[in-house]
Amino acid sequence: MRIVHLSQWDVMGGAARAAYRLHQGLQRIGQDSQMLVAAKSSDDPAVVQFKAPRDLPNLVWRRLRRERIARDFRRYRTSRPVGYELFSDDRSEYRSTLLPQIPECDVVNLHWVSGLVDYEAFFSRIPASKPVVWTLHDMNPFTGGCHYDMGCGNYATRCHACPQLGSTRERDLACRIWRRKQRIFSRVPASRLRIVAPSRWLGEEAERSDLFKNFSVSVVPYGLDLEAFAPRDQGGVRSLLGIPADARVALFVADGLDNRRKGFALLAEALNHCAGVVPGLMLMSLGHHPPRVNVRLPWMHLGSINNDRFLSMVYSAADVFVICSLQDNLPNTVLEAMACGTPIVGVGVGGIAEMVRNGLNGLAVPHPDAGALAAAIRDLMDGTAQRQEMRVTCRRIAMDEYPLELQARRYVQIYESLL
Repeated sequence: MRIVHLSQWDVMGGAARAAYRLHQGLQRIGQDSQMLVAAKSSDDPAVVQFKAPRDLPNLVWRRLRRERIARDFRRYRTSRPVGYELFSDDRSEYRSTLLPQIPECDVVNLHWVSGLVDYEAFFSRIPASKPVVWTLHDMNPFTGGCHYDMGCGNYATRCHACPQLGSTRERDLACRIWRRKQRIFSRVPASRLRIVAPSRWLGEEAERSDLFKNFSVSVVPYGLDLEAFAPRDQGGVRSLLGIPADARVALFVADGLDNRRKGFALLAEALNHCAGVVPGLMLMSLGHHPPRVNVRLPWMHLGSINNDRFLSMVYSAADVFVICSLQDNLPNTVLEAMACGTPIVGVGVGGIAEMVRNGLNGLAVPHPDAGALAAAIRDLMDGTAQRQEMRVTCRRIAMDEYPLELQARRYVQIYESLL
């Protein structure tokens, strides 16, 4: 079977890495998988970078289109509250020029495609014989622009007066984007588009949306290369990184540590509660843009790491992995930590609640509460025997539920059902 994945990136960012891993998993089980991306960082020959036409008419058209989209966003430049992440349009400057560059295939699998795929051009011009699977990595495909609604809920019936735009207007940009999507999806036959969510939470959110009411939603968790992500010798890794052997290490990982939704400020407050109470406690973090937050204990920031084997070493060096997202899908970081045998402490929101089994592979607090999070961190740091049992359970769950090949076989079943 020939599958083509469309993604903004191939390996940069959590959604792109998840898409690329699925691509690799499909290849491992003998499928012909390729990717078409806007920006390529890997050296994989099966990943093709989209080349926008450079002739004068296309250059002029793209500039006009880009300026029109930017103009719609500019009016919210001063009203948009600080701390929210991306807000994305359904339009793209590339319009229909993307379609001729999609390699010949049986199925097209969309991933995180904001800015690459123009919804109207894509769904109106892709051949009717070509089924489309859309893997959701966040909420954006069925909202009026936000990637996580942070509890707003307007997307379910009609986006308007968007809090992430700082808008009080009924017919604001979010409303216009939502209505355009509604018009586009209403013309897509139910048999041509299948929605796949990595977590039950995101699948249920998609089913709530009026935009996706005609389409079937399947849940297929992410998969992971369990040889690349595996427990490493903790003592050896700590010696390599210069971490004291008797330290108690809490690890935090996010693409952007300054992303408010990822909850670093909550973690800092929780760790400050633990300072002086948990002997030898230190924080280790990975990611871009470390925030200027006062953490009253030793803090080692390693920047951004893209090598999976080195990442597995960092996870293995930690005693506890902490995930503090205020809203999230099925974070790759939790899967990676589990595969490396590192117990999880997390806020049980979204898909995180499906991954952290309280008392088995970690501890989950029901709400973003710094005091409760601090108590959970203290409990695991104090319980050496409990942590060791959880390490074994973490690895077992990863082996049973998240192998890359298992994810790939589930996708093949979906592709075959559409064909």
